[in-house]
Amino acid sequence: MSGDPPYPSRADLIGTLSKFPSSMRTASFLLSIALLPLASAEWNQWRGPSRDGKSPESGLLAAWPKSGPERTWMIESLGAGYSSVAVANGTLFTQGAKDGKQFLIALDAETGEIKWEIEHGKPFSNRRGDGPRGTPTVDGGRVYALGGDGNLISADAATGAKIWERHLLKTYRGRNINWGMSESPLIDGDQLIVNAGGPGASIVALDKATGKELWKTQSDEAGYSSAVAADIGGVRQYVVFTGEAAVGVLAKNGELLWRYTPVSNKTANVATPIVRDNLVFFSSAYGTGCALLRLESAGGSTTASEVYFSQDMKNHYSSSVLLDDHLYGFSGRILTAMNFETGEVTWQDRSVGKGQMILADGRLYILSDDGVVGLVEPDPGEYREISRFEIGTVGAYPTWTLPVIADGTLYLRDQDRLYAYNVKSP
Repeated sequence: MSGDPPYPSRADLIGTLSKFPSSMRTASFLLSIALLPLASAEWNQWRGPSRDGKSPESGLLAAWPKSGPERTWMIESLGAGYSSVAVANGTLFTQGAKDGKQFLIALDAETGEIKWEIEHGKPFSNRRGDGPRGTPTVDGGRVYALGGDGNLISADAATGAKIWERHLLKTYRGRNINWGMSESPLIDGDQLIVNAGGPGASIVALDKATGKELWKTQSDEAGYSSAVAADIGGVRQYVVFTGEAAVGVLAKNGELLWRYTPVSNKTANVATPIVRDNLVFFSSAYGTGCALLRLESAGGSTTASEVYFSQDMKNHYSSSVLLDDHLYGFSGRILTAMNFETGEVTWQDRSVGKGQMILADGRLYILSDDGVVGLVEPDPGEYREISRFEIGTVGAYPTWTLPVIADGTLYLRDQDRLYAYNVKSP
């Protein structure tokens, strides 16, 4: 929880304990160590606290029973949509479409009970599934969400009271993309960054407090990806995978720093960019592939050069996760381990099926698009599956929503349904 002290992991505690003389390692001392709180963190936005698909939580189950971990609750009240959940201060935030309306929804994390819901915008309809796609972002007591129709809303996180609202497509004369606006807003300081996709306003910065425009830039169509912030050689910038290119723009005014097009497929650029040091990774499907770019800054500007381009990692609707020197991600339908800096593939496996993944407590949590959940040890040398289970009968559409782990609970969404599983180690 925000404001909590940075509790050590269980491994840290064991390492510390081993340094004490054996006379001190009594049962009471062991018990006092065991009762210390485990490391946990909120999941306040798309792909977690750092937008990298990683949770800092520890003390989670090392394996699951054959039937899966204990399910603590399940609700069927979200409506249609692929929006994942954000978690902050004991509340879940997501979006859904029901009764001909689009909603931003807040739920009690312990029970799944709806705390409040607020209507915003119009429902998005598509043959691949209706409803909103973007995940809410929670920041400073407010929640921000972009609907499938392009309507952006800011609300009080505690009460749901609407603070401001701005329809991006109407404001910036953009058109909705084929499968609906899917971005999850990026909050960076006082700025809110979105890929609005309008002429001269592809990427837009708004004042997060008021919704007032701060700057706008470029004319690319919107992509399905979500932006990330990076500091490269002292140059603060936003890395965005638009509908037409990978781009970097200056954070203070939107000035274009660099642009790279070979990784764009012109159909659906979905995966979130991955930044480590001065390297940034992009990937897309539809016969395209992936690229690693090296960013170098001088004189307040940044240039990008290609380290490699490969067709060995084609992320479709999901993003890879970087752990140590390797990326783990779905290239098409195949789970793939790839060396981040060289592009060398070390293994491929069909795993539990094509899906979405996150990393928590050193393990990959994968939700396939047919409702199979896998727990995988991320070994760069071989595929090592630990456990798997099925959430039950899935609906008419694939289970494409990103899994989330917060406070020892695994949250899985299948359209109207949201499942909560206790994955804390006893």
